[in-house]
Amino acid sequence: MDTFLKAAISEGRIGLDEGGIPIGSVLVCDGRILGRGHNQRVQQGSVIHHGEMNCLENAGRLAASVYKRSTLYTTLSPCPMCSGAIVLYGIPRVVVGENKTFLGAEDYLRGHGIQVDVVQDDECIEMMQKFIQENPGLWNEDIGV
Repeated sequence: MDTFLKAAISEGRIGLDEGGIPIGSVLVCDGRILGRGHNQRVQQGSVIHHGEMNCLENAGRLAASVYKRSTLYTTLSPCPMCSGAIVLYGIPRVVVGENKTFLGAEDYLRGHGIQVDVVQDDECIEMMQKFIQENPGLWNEDIGV
């Protein structure tokens, strides 16, 4: 398994252990992790701290030239909000752990020239399936249903 996807999965598990939603993300540039994050909507009472948004926040301010050389790894297909941030900062590639439990705005990303690689990782799928089964209300809240 890709080291960076493994790091994103680790972030998702941290979120789950904290009582939150198990979605993790890492931002990578030149073979180095610049930021890590996980969904913290529950933990922070936040409306925006999805895994990808939290990762970008934790990476801090970066030059546009850095974003343009980066890859965002995420355990789950990015929602429209997170996809908008990816497009805004010009991140050219997103590696998605899985999109079977939730298909985000992948077409939007591709429509903006972003390379989207979906891995369909068994660990990512299992983690989300179990969470959704055990927490349907919280999951629906997270995706705006």
